[in-house]
Amino acid sequence: MIYLKLFLIFLEIGAVSFGGGYGMISIIREKVLTFGWLSEDEFVNFIAVSESTPGPLAVNMATFVGSSQAGFIGGLIATLGVVLPSLVIIFIIASIMKDLLKYSGVKAMLSGIRPCVVAMILATGITMALSSLLNTTTINSKPAFDYKALIIFLLIALADVLLLKLKKFKLSPITIIVSSAFLGIIFY
Repeated sequence: MIYLKLFLIFLEIGAVSFGGGYGMISIIREKVLTFGWLSEDEFVNFIAVSESTPGPLAVNMATFVGSSQAGFIGGLIATLGVVLPSLVIIFIIASIMKDLLKYSGVKAMLSGIRPCVVAMILATGITMALSSLLNTTTINSKPAFDYKALIIFLLIALADVLLLKLKKFKLSPITIIVSSAFLGIIFY
């Protein structure tokens, strides 16, 4: 039964999400927390870890959740569920793409989807910022401001801006993650 549940949940996530992994984060968060597959802290930590590993965020999340709930087969089934809608849609669209783009309705629909994707990514960013800086996960949660997290963020952002301005050097995401972890160890 867990296999079917994992497949259907991640199939739903893959079917209704546009914009890639970042667009899926809010839906994935709702589902994995509702079913108790991950805690809020585990979810936020997994997003950070997923950013430092190869592969799309949604696929990494589906594989991790599936394997943590039902072993290797669960990971495989959850991953299949999240990628299957995109795969089917791509095959369908690729076969009729040249004919679709000449219609103004299709162009209008695609231009209408873009702001929705941006809004979902922005909502995810705000949710993660509130979770990290205020230790709050819902509107009704009492915020507890985390000054240490803000200091770490400001130090990393300052280093990134200074290196870019003075040395014309941009910090890699891996360097930022490792630096943040190092500062986290120092501050916490």
